[in-house]
Amino acid sequence: MDNIEKLYKCYEVLSEAGDKIDEHEAEYKEILAAVKGSAKEKRLASQFIGKFFKHFPSLADVAIDAQLDLCEDEDVQIRRQAIKDLPHLCKDTKEHTAKIGDILAQLLIVEDPIELQQVNMSLITIVKTDIKGALAGIFSQIISGDEATREKCFKFIATKIFALGPEIVTKEVEDFIIEEIKKILQDVAADEFHLCMNILSSTKLGSTPTGHAELVNLTIEQAELGADIDPITIEDEIVERFIQCASHAMPYFSSTIKSTPFVVFVCDKLLPLSTWNMIAATEQQDQMQLRLLKVFAEMCGYCGTLENGSSRIDAVYTVLLEYMPLPQLDDDVLTNTPSFQFSHAECLLYALHTLGKQNPDSLIFTTDQNKLKDFRSRLQFLARGTQGYIKKLQEAVKGKTTEELKSEENQLKLTALKTTSNISSLIRDLFHSPPSFKTEVLLSWINRKDSKSSNKRHAPITFRGNENGKSDDSKRSKSSGEQRMYIPPSGKYSGKVQNYSGSRRTKSGGFRNGNRRNFKKY
Repeated sequence: MDNIEKLYKCYEVLSEAGDKIDEHEAEYKEILAAVKGSAKEKRLASQFIGKFFKHFPSLADVAIDAQLDLCEDEDVQIRRQAIKDLPHLCKDTKEHTAKIGDILAQLLIVEDPIELQQVNMSLITIVKTDIKGALAGIFSQIISGDEATREKCFKFIATKIFALGPEIVTKEVEDFIIEEIKKILQDVAADEFHLCMNILSSTKLGSTPTGHAELVNLTIEQAELGADIDPITIEDEIVERFIQCASHAMPYFSSTIKSTPFVVFVCDKLLPLSTWNMIAATEQQDQMQLRLLKVFAEMCGYCGTLENGSSRIDAVYTVLLEYMPLPQLDDDVLTNTPSFQFSHAECLLYALHTLGKQNPDSLIFTTDQNKLKDFRSRLQFLARGTQGYIKKLQEAVKGKTTEELKSEENQLKLTALKTTSNISSLIRDLFHSPPSFKTEVLLSWINRKDSKSSNKRHAPITFRGNENGKSDDSKRSKSSGEQRMYIPPSGKYSGKVQNYSGSRRTKSGGFRNGNRRNFKKY
């Protein structure tokens, strides 16, 4: 009798044993041993192991390891078969669901697309039969797996789990997911923070005011707003962390959920000139500076009454002056115009206008006549430069068809027109004595149809007095219009895990010796 016949004989014996199946452990061991045999023996073993798994609890660990051997096989057909059969190991023995979920989670990094599809199908199968057990296995890999596996697990939860609907993702399951994600947030890399927040926003937290407040509190904790900052040694990571955390909090600010802690952090710790000038030390950091200003401007609309409002608004005012040059003494005509950084000016003017409206007694320059005179002079000069640029931009897009306006260059001009028009409107209000706050403007990068803000970024709008009326940015719109996201050097957000390295976690996924996987054995 050859080995294939032996396997079929074992299968026949076990199938007909009925209540006495536990007396035929030898036949089941024969099936387990077949994972070391020929390709056909392995495929049969894969199917038979799961078929009788529940009847031999004392061999559970041996059987799971045998199935794992098949998942590591060099033959892709055998691997696919083994992955397909894995859910049978926990179909009637839910105490093993977490283990099988852990194994399948490790397999999410496979490169073969058909094999990966089978991994997803098998994971969905066990999720539908025991979602909490399956999630426990997936979360165990998020905690202990390598970075690639962690990312795949996060994305599986975000894209696959919630698509199953409330029949499977019940309130109890949502609560479980929320609690697990909160634990994980204590120690996450930057990209993992985004994935965690996206998952949480898909739960009930993303649909209730109480949940919104909780999500904002989580971003406040991650942003470490209470941390001390040394302006001389400020790291890019600190600013980047703030931008990312504030961006995740932005959709949840409202009349009851205020952005005040974020606004206070910017005013107190990032806008003082000693710190601000350090943030702009390189071209890349200059882009970071503008991204920070955009987030700050948006948040100002949801800021409550500021304590020490005068000093905090004065911090905004002081940085604003950096983007509002004094007028030339001997020119009544706009010639030899200095560089106007309109995008920066729009953000800061909007912030000053918005915070001033909410804290009308805190505009420090209104009580200082010399400061007021200087401010009005700068406003007037910026207004002249803005009007000149608006006129050139209007001429540039006049008569263009809808299709022509879709071009990258014309889109940049239209954005510049929004930016400069906003600046012009804000200047008119602030030029009053005392300043007026009647004008309502929509920040140039926000689409009116969007809920609060758009993720689209545009090139910074500047004007250097070019003869043809184009900004320097129109010449380089392709490169600067596609701003790349800055990646923090350490990749970490939590200050409590500064010594993090990829080797910190037990590596239980990945490949070795070609296509063999190094699985965690049970």
